[in-house]
Amino acid sequence: MSDSEVESQSPEPVAEEEALFSSLDIFLFSLIAGLLIYWLLARKKKEEIPEFKTLTTVALTVRETSFIEKMKKTNRNIVVFYGSQTGTAEEFSNRLAKDAQRYGMRGMAADPEEYDMSEISRLVEIDNSLAVFCMATYGEGDPTDNAQDFYDWLQETDAELDGVNYTVFALGNKTYEHYNAMGKYVDKRLAELGAKRIFDLGLGDDDGNLEEDFVSWREQFWPAVCEHFGVEATGEDSSIRQYELVVHTDINMNKVYTGEMGRLKSFETQKPPFDSKNPFLAPVTANRKLNKGGSRHLMHLELDISGSKIRYDSGDHVAVYPINDASIVNKIGDVLGVDLDTVISLNNLDEESNKKHPFPCPTTYRTALTHYLDITNPPRTNVLYELAQYATDPKEQETMRKMASSSSEGKALYQSWVLDSRRNILAILEDMPSLRPPIDHLCELMPRLQARYYSIASSSKVHTNTIAVCAVVVEYETKTGRTNKGVATNWLKNKVVTDNGHKSTVPMYVRKSQFRLPFKASNPVIMIGPGTGIAPFMGFIQERGWLKEQGKEVGETVLYYGCRHRNEDFLYQEELEEFEKAGVLTKLNVAFSRDQEHKVYVQHLLKKNKEHVWKLIHTENAHIYICGDARNMARDVQNAFYEIAEEVGGLTHTQAVDYIKKLMTKGRYSQDVWS
Repeated sequence: MSDSEVESQSPEPVAEEEALFSSLDIFLFSLIAGLLIYWLLARKKKEEIPEFKTLTTVALTVRETSFIEKMKKTNRNIVVFYGSQTGTAEEFSNRLAKDAQRYGMRGMAADPEEYDMSEISRLVEIDNSLAVFCMATYGEGDPTDNAQDFYDWLQETDAELDGVNYTVFALGNKTYEHYNAMGKYVDKRLAELGAKRIFDLGLGDDDGNLEEDFVSWREQFWPAVCEHFGVEATGEDSSIRQYELVVHTDINMNKVYTGEMGRLKSFETQKPPFDSKNPFLAPVTANRKLNKGGSRHLMHLELDISGSKIRYDSGDHVAVYPINDASIVNKIGDVLGVDLDTVISLNNLDEESNKKHPFPCPTTYRTALTHYLDITNPPRTNVLYELAQYATDPKEQETMRKMASSSSEGKALYQSWVLDSRRNILAILEDMPSLRPPIDHLCELMPRLQARYYSIASSSKVHTNTIAVCAVVVEYETKTGRTNKGVATNWLKNKVVTDNGHKSTVPMYVRKSQFRLPFKASNPVIMIGPGTGIAPFMGFIQERGWLKEQGKEVGETVLYYGCRHRNEDFLYQEELEEFEKAGVLTKLNVAFSRDQEHKVYVQHLLKKNKEHVWKLIHTENAHIYICGDARNMARDVQNAFYEIAEEVGGLTHTQAVDYIKKLMTKGRYSQDVWS
């Protein structure tokens, strides 16, 4: 290579080097500057956020836990607390709080879970103050979930409540052993602590006519309040709107609720923990008909809880959120001539209220009627009272007002025309052609659609990621010739495993129960569960089988099951016979009530085996479990146990009753019943 060639080539690399350095300089400078800006901003943000959060938390705590400060601030003197599991006690509380204005008073409904209940003693700071408690009893005489902390406080406190005025309305069901236990306890305990009962304890019986019990009590309650405080009715009508309608014509649909219970879009991005405000969308992995014949449809469903972190024990309940039948929703829209896809919000006119909306808003009328409102149960009298003003036919308006009144004629009419005929809101609108209320007022008045509870029919020891449900589909004809269908069971029946390639899902969560297998596996168990009452025992039997496999000593496992016909509705027949063959079920006793002339029920089989039953209970520490119908079966079975204690144990009737009561107290006689 010549010198001239070397010279002519050598400047190029130098030029490249110079360009490279300048680019690198620029790049590094930009990178450092960018990182510095980002660090400063991030640092600034980090400093700001905790401060803001702390302030918010403190403000919220003050605002939310002191009902006394809230009453003072909003000039209220009546607070109505509710212990509610299915929404009825909450509904009654709202009605009482609203009533107050007719007497020149101001009331507020309050959830005891949201407030510091130890402040009850401070009610004396407010003139003419009164605390009303609408308390439902749940399960085996237990408080409702939202009243548990209040109940615990009442048991432990020695607060002095002198000068505090109170009254209690209890909601229960006479078919249950512990009828209105929670309401009775609150009434008694407040008096023991020195509070003054200004009106008698009201007892509502859901087995009879809970609405009538409440209306009758309320009719006498308010005159007693007037007399006690020296006030008079102002004559002011209580059918004043609680919410105002806002129609959203231009809204981002991502901000609109489509059926979520709490957090917007919670069905799209699921985050544990899962509970009543944040249900898990469980895919349906099995849905089969259990019965081989007959007119009914008994079904077994399996829900997949993989990845949800949901844990359950045998005996727990699964709560599912159903949706209303689209045909009923559409008919309501047609009758009222409304575009159901209008996006709306119902905003509380009382800006201080914790309850900003009656259901998640903004949403559409269609979503509200489908996911949030109970449109299939007969409406209560307050709904008829408030809607009556919209009937243009004077006769129809008079009929509605009469049914909402406390006159004996009005009560009888409500009982026959609404309750006995099982007329829901659509049937009422159809049978009263002049009644065409604004749909927003109708939505304001309808109660919330509640979750339905089912005893879990599986054991998590055997099926860690599956929850099984056993249920009977509800469908019947009413006196008006209409077909009424159970909301949840018909919805579940139609949940096929895959729907057009998509997995069918069910919004659910687990509710813990006291219905538990004995701590010692060696204790015998006697399970009595006719019909779908078999559900929790499928879990119990699976678990006893699993314990056996683990090499544990497992006591006798005895089942008393009942159905109509062996060849029609013997649920889980193959599985149960297999369990008996394997020795997991020591004895399978089945009563087929209609396979012979005289009816045979589970209690008859118990009596037939009375010596063995008594031996298990009295000498071997057996635990007794009853699941199913509370109205007849549970009572008849209990009577059978009294008779066994008398006939085999030689006890008097009084001693026998006392003996079974002691078993209940010790947790050896448990019931999971419904009416």
